[in-house]
Amino acid sequence: MAVRADGKEASLLWWKGAVLYQVYPRSFQDSNGDGVGDLAGITRRMAYIAALGVDGLWISPFFTSPMHDFGYDVADYRDVDPIFGTLADFDALIAAAHAHGLKVIIDQVYAHSSIDHPWFAQSRADRSNAKADWYVWADAKPDGSPPNNWQSVFGGPAWTWDARRRQYYMHSFLKEQPQLNVHEAQVQDALLDVARFWLDRGVDGFRLDALNHSMHDPLLRDNPPAPEDGRLRTRPFDYQTKLHSQSQPGVLAFIERIRALCDEYGAIFTVAEVGGDKAEEEQVAYTLGEHRLNSAYGFTFLYAPALTAGLVAETLAQWKEGEGWPCWAFENHDAPRAVSRWYGEGDRRDAFLGMKMALLLALRGNVILYQGEELGLEQDDIPFELLRDPEAIANWPLTLSRDGCRTPMPWTGEAGGGFSGAAPWLPLGEANRARSVARQEEDGGSLLALTSRLIALRRGSPALRYGRMEALAAQGALLRFDRIAAGERLHCLFNLSAEACPVPDLPPGGETWLALNGAGAGAGEQARVLLPPFGVLILRF
Repeated sequence: MAVRADGKEASLLWWKGAVLYQVYPRSFQDSNGDGVGDLAGITRRMAYIAALGVDGLWISPFFTSPMHDFGYDVADYRDVDPIFGTLADFDALIAAAHAHGLKVIIDQVYAHSSIDHPWFAQSRADRSNAKADWYVWADAKPDGSPPNNWQSVFGGPAWTWDARRRQYYMHSFLKEQPQLNVHEAQVQDALLDVARFWLDRGVDGFRLDALNHSMHDPLLRDNPPAPEDGRLRTRPFDYQTKLHSQSQPGVLAFIERIRALCDEYGAIFTVAEVGGDKAEEEQVAYTLGEHRLNSAYGFTFLYAPALTAGLVAETLAQWKEGEGWPCWAFENHDAPRAVSRWYGEGDRRDAFLGMKMALLLALRGNVILYQGEELGLEQDDIPFELLRDPEAIANWPLTLSRDGCRTPMPWTGEAGGGFSGAAPWLPLGEANRARSVARQEEDGGSLLALTSRLIALRRGSPALRYGRMEALAAQGALLRFDRIAAGERLHCLFNLSAEACPVPDLPPGGETWLALNGAGAGAGEQARVLLPPFGVLILRF
């Protein structure tokens, strides 16, 4: 059994193999009738989250913000935006979560702030004030053009001219999200003070947003063009390899400072969001050893147009035993709903959803479930005139938009979905209202019921919770691997297609531990050699 440097068994750390439930506050539950979800609404629904059997919840940003990017543009890192409530509401949420045995993870946004943050107001005032170098500033080229060719994620140059300083400032995302200069020790100190503020209020960990965007090349060298890979390019950002605008070596030293601070508070969980050209390599590096982050996840599955055995096997193989600890998400607030990307419509939709959930909860690492994923919600279709997401508006119509996965949680099947007594900030589609919590709680065969069952199986299995993965293989549509720990060995088989598939070289013996969608039905070993469409079979040895 793995043992940490402090002598604790790794398997006993609460976060090792934990399942976290992501809450997008704007869309979870409105408690005051303004059409926007809030912290008090999350507290009201805490019993529902606990009943799923998850270990904790991750709450997307609720900090003071002008909401140009719906909270990821922070104007005050130490306060709650009035639309979500107050610090007292947050304290009540923490107390309720802990009373239910749940940990609370919150976002920390260290790569950029809001343009309205007092730090930026001071930095832009002149070139000699105490915070002049807290953001990334650069002179124009002789012809007045931006300092280099870097592009922003949301479209257009990553530079905006500021007349106060007569310089450009950098922004990897919206122009309202100026880039913090995290190379500066004082900036790091200020960000760590923010983390300490929330740790002192009782949070149990952090999800670190866009962490590999937090440092740039100080020489401001141009990014090289990206090689053609066959994917549709909808943004100038896609035409470059981000060699110099992100993912700089200094991020690792900053990560080690974050980990050192969190270690002062005990078993605090840290997970980094890491996307980009070197995502898998950076995820491993960011989590390597006992002095860096606990976990990391990327966008491989979140943006994948199809779920295939080959993709899953290739992605899982990036993580070697003893080299960091991964985190997996099939859905979140930044990606279209998985069932809309990977399946669409059809009479085997429910079978697909069950297989997808079983696969996610069988993976080695931590698991994040996005609110409504346990209901099988699809991507809501938001007409252009109702779009709120700046990325969707900028790239319309070549996007499924982030708005479509951010629509309100359907607690009931009525028009407002039980989310709010007022018109919600985004419309909720009829199909998703039909998959409401109320309806599925009455159905023992629902995806909601299956999700709770699968989480309970994972929590009770050392092999699934923290075990190693062996014998990983993709054989056509068949994905197979072993999970092993504490004398328990599970042989996991998943058919990722809508057609039956053979199971070659099935190991003899073993009891059926889990069977879904008709897998293993029939008599004897013969019933196991053909896995039904979206079939799942887990054998215990």
